[in-house]
Amino acid sequence: MKLKLVLAAAIVTGLGLTAAIAADEPQVVRQEMMKKVGGAMGAIGAIVKGEKPFDAEVVKASLTTMAEAGKDFPNHFPAGSEVGMDSEASPKIWENMDDFKAKAAELTKVAEAQLAAMPTDEASTGAVMKAVGAACSSCHETYRLKK
Repeated sequence: MKLKLVLAAAIVTGLGLTAAIAADEPQVVRQEMMKKVGGAMGAIGAIVKGEKPFDAEVVKASLTTMAEAGKDFPNHFPAGSEVGMDSEASPKIWENMDDFKAKAAELTKVAEAQLAAMPTDEASTGAVMKAVGAACSSCHETYRLKK
């Protein structure tokens, strides 16, 4: 009976370590970053669609998330992380890293410009979504695999 308990504990510990190791993988880190950007875009979209009332703090937090992601995102594409962990990263990223970094920098630039102009209502938030969405699309069209 003790042997079964020890084996069960070893399996649970091993699974926990595997999950912890996977969380540090660059593919996982960048996927989590994109989930945050997607959530930020969704929050802005909800305002634009009239699903949520205009909230300057939500817009500010969303744009801040996008600006920060644009700055850090390219750092999570080291050689050897091209595949695995259900990555949607196109091999084109590693073939043209300078352009990829420029597109990420453009997201930061656009998000920061929108923060500086800070929308004041639902209508002006639509312009934010259009500007940031264009920056996102520009990168996704080239560097995201379609699954």
